[in-house]
Amino acid sequence: MTSSRPKRPSSRSGYHPPKARPQPKPKPNFAPNERVAVDDGGDIGMPARIAALVLIDAALEKRSGFDEAVTRSDFLALSESERSFARALALLVLRRLGQFDEIIERRTQKTPSDSVCALLRVGLAQIGFMQVPDFAAVSTTVKLAERESHTRPFKGLINAILRGVIRDRESSGAFPKTNPARLVPDWLFQRWVAAYTRPAAEGIALALTEEPATDLSFKTAADLDRLKDALEGTPLGDLALRSRLRGDVRDWAGYDDGAWWVQDASSSVPVALLGDLSGKTAIDLCSAPGGKTLQLLARGASVVAVDRSKNRLKRVEENLKRAGYQAEMQMADAETWDDTRTFDVVLLDAPCSATGTFRRQPDVLWATRPADIAKLADVQHRLLDSAAGRVAPGGTLVYSTCSLEREEGETQILAFVRRHPDFVVDKVSADEAAAIGLPQDSLKPEGWLRLLPHQRAGGQDGFFVARLRRNG
Repeated sequence: MTSSRPKRPSSRSGYHPPKARPQPKPKPNFAPNERVAVDDGGDIGMPARIAALVLIDAALEKRSGFDEAVTRSDFLALSESERSFARALALLVLRRLGQFDEIIERRTQKTPSDSVCALLRVGLAQIGFMQVPDFAAVSTTVKLAERESHTRPFKGLINAILRGVIRDRESSGAFPKTNPARLVPDWLFQRWVAAYTRPAAEGIALALTEEPATDLSFKTAADLDRLKDALEGTPLGDLALRSRLRGDVRDWAGYDDGAWWVQDASSSVPVALLGDLSGKTAIDLCSAPGGKTLQLLARGASVVAVDRSKNRLKRVEENLKRAGYQAEMQMADAETWDDTRTFDVVLLDAPCSATGTFRRQPDVLWATRPADIAKLADVQHRLLDSAAGRVAPGGTLVYSTCSLEREEGETQILAFVRRHPDFVVDKVSADEAAAIGLPQDSLKPEGWLRLLPHQRAGGQDGFFVARLRRNG
């Protein structure tokens, strides 16, 4: 048996991205559960599968590894359909990595090497969830094994395991299921059990298996009402909508005129708690990519957007331009920025482990370590203390993180109000929560919000949100 953490493909696994070659005419994007013609000699063949292995390896190697890998020149040299296939395959493996490893364990007496496990995972993903023809899933995986000397001796084992899963699926009518606890790293699952109960932890883990929809935030209620049908959307409360569309959002109705921007329903909650901000000043610390800055502006505030990354701040500027808004931009470290102004509203969406974003970024679960949480909690502590000094008397401080870990949420606020007796938790009322479409079980007795991924039909990012008021 393997340890609770699945084996990580080694950077020495021998898989290399395909060489750059002339880019063929783009083909339609591939998404899980679409019917796509795939065969051994087709356009979506070996290069795309090799690229998927590289993406998975990068994601497991370090945080942000996946995002870096998809911007590399060798990946961009693939055709559009190959890139889409590779991304879809890699994300499926990362979503169900624990499930695939459990299948491998059941069918082997000794856990194979990292490289062999990597091949079996991509084969199982295609057989179970991508509707790739079975023969193509098996034959291409075996051919991948034949490419390298250290995996070639195991091509018979790979063939036998994949064909065995296919036979069992055909006889039972279903792909092998798994214990929800195996879907995520054991150390994280046990933390969630301790924090939220085991049933809740299982619900959180199962949210990993669902491909998330695209949530949008709107400038006005009139824009939302005007575009909801074209976007095949369901209103989520306040100015948020969940679209059933797939594909490039730049082609969707309302994109060009900046009527909306992509923002998970949970991510829109911190600003939604502020109501009308007409005539008020606001500062958005750690503002990139800019969704909350846009929300603040849409509610009437005069906004200063701060971020220490030039490239990330550029994304804020691009989003502002598309939406037709203007804000004061400051490239600075939010903790040490030397500016004595105070504001009616201070928004701190702090850097965090981002374990709540795993529905869209499953790699975060496998790349995060316990030590990361402690380091980030210290950063949040310092940022909160700095943010406190920027709140005007009688003003509001909103603190949020897209983390499921209590050290980055509840514990931070409990410690903050002890350090800063001039601040109190401004409790969110049940009526406020209902007005912005929040699940009632996300509202806690302390008056803050703990949003869990399984609390909303169709899922949501995990978030912690606390609204505080500085005494006048």
